[in-house]
Amino acid sequence: MITSQTVTTMEGLTAIVTGAGSGIGLATARQLSSEGVRVFGFDIEEGEMAGVAEWVSCDVGDTASVEHALTVVTTSVERLDILINNAGIGAIGSVEFATDDEWTRVLNVNVVGLSRVTAAALPLLRHSSVAAVVNTCSVAAAVGLPDRDVYTASKGAVQALTMAMAADYLREGIRVNCVNPGTADTPWVTRLLDQAEDPVAERSALERRQPSGRLVSAEEVASAICFLAHPRQAAMTGTVLAVDGGMHSLRIRAE
Repeated sequence: MITSQTVTTMEGLTAIVTGAGSGIGLATARQLSSEGVRVFGFDIEEGEMAGVAEWVSCDVGDTASVEHALTVVTTSVERLDILINNAGIGAIGSVEFATDDEWTRVLNVNVVGLSRVTAAALPLLRHSSVAAVVNTCSVAAAVGLPDRDVYTASKGAVQALTMAMAADYLREGIRVNCVNPGTADTPWVTRLLDQAEDPVAERSALERRQPSGRLVSAEEVASAICFLAHPRQAAMTGTVLAVDGGMHSLRIRAE
């Protein structure tokens, strides 16, 4: 049997990465694949995962779609070692302008979607002795960001849900952690910038907002995700790992 004491590499493990078609999900799928992990990439579209992950069409916002996707995986493998809950959507604006539809859409994907996938994957995770779940959260769960109210609420819920899940499944040997990226240089952020009146100025402002003076790369976040997912980190559960250029903790004086 594979155990955390006998595993020194990820070779031969199996993983699901949601939102694997681009950005952080794609970078994570690439890193896992390079480590010898068999990766199933859940996404509405295949994106760029060809040759990296086995695409499984899945909308995490729809229960029937999630259940069908897990059925596809179950026909191929008997166990799941790693689940990366990365799929998510954004929103811009304060509560003053947020609509009921926007609240429903964002929470359904970012929070309930994470719960849907995890619940559906649990039977396979229980067959692994090194099972790990890693949720992609956000620095928004720890600091107040302007005009991101709906998105921030969803990520605050993801961080709290991570702690609750870690407590629920600790005795079963299923570890649950999350990463809190700062603003990352991904297609998703690019789409948000494109909605700004001056995308160049907005990007510059986002870079200055992080103490490191630059956006976080998708590969840096993926590296943290894979670290938490690795069987060598058997003692890590209920952990929040910040990958944000110091944004949540440092107060650097402007030069």
